Amino acid sequence: MTETVGAEALGTEADGPERGRVIELARGESRLGLLPELGGSVAYWRVAERDLLAPQADPNLPAQKGAAVGAYPLVPYSNRIGGAAFSFEGQAFSLAGNFVGEANSIHGNGWEHVWTVVQSDADRAILLFDHKPEDEARAKEWPFAYRCVQSFVLHDNGFDLEILVVNQDARPQPVGFGVHPFLACSASATLSFKAGTVWENDGRNLPERAVPAEGAWSFAAPRVVAGGKIDNCFAGWAGRAELAEPEQGYAVTIDADPIFRHLVVYAVPGKSFVAVEPATNMNDAIHHPDVLERGLHVLAPGERISGVIRFRLEDRRG
Repeated sequence: MTETVGAEALGTEADGPERGRVIELARGESRLGLLPELGGSVAYWRVAERDLLAPQADPNLPAQKGAAVGAYPLVPYSNRIGGAAFSFEGQAFSLAGNFVGEANSIHGNGWEHVWTVVQSDADRAILLFDHKPEDEARAKEWPFAYRCVQSFVLHDNGFDLEILVVNQDARPQPVGFGVHPFLACSASATLSFKAGTVWENDGRNLPERAVPAEGAWSFAAPRVVAGGKIDNCFAGWAGRAELAEPEQGYAVTIDADPIFRHLVVYAVPGKSFVAVEPATNMNDAIHHPDVLERGLHVLAPGERISGVIRFRLEDRRG
């Protein structure tokens, strides 16, 4: 594959040593900014000058270097691995803690590294990351070799993101993936989606028990999300979520391929975002072999897996 980055695509917003260059995709009134040098993240998504992401800087994620990002990839697993350690096929592995204040490892390691720009056209781009555990530090991030490819395609009213993971190791490895978007959210915004169960967390922010996604846990009917706190993984997700802004006359929809059977929802009081995160695996999936639908995929050497997530802006002004 050949890098085809045009000079006109670079530096469309103020670059800096923290986040590096910004590649902007453009189509009609739609704009998508990408940060290949900051974990293959998304800088912004705008339609008709409306910002649909609320970029966040998280001091607990040191690899993001204090820069604000609108979304970032979760690979080769989503959310946490409890105690930053696990066993697989009879071998024990320990990981480096990468989240300040927790003993867990979080969100894989793709977000911690520079991605290669394989292709960048006016309205599409391909980013690639190869992980090779060649030394102790890299092996502590993830002990298996893999390749991840993010393919972005911009539309007039949204964008598609395809995530592909290839096992480049000589042995099988467990894989999960997803994306962590910070959707801009007003005080009156409502979130809706259908799911079968939700995992309640223990004191370590790890899943403790699954309960039906009913009553206070149900988002089948639109619910205001601002002002509350939630950081939970929903299982049996139907693959569609909607964040509606009734007072502003629009909604953002997320439609994901069936491989994404889990949805993590994260919101905290006083913040202008809600993170609605499609993922293949439940949180801490590697430690739950008893859960049939945990969403952890074991890839043989050379095997690949992929899925597409579609973000759209819908005008609701009538």
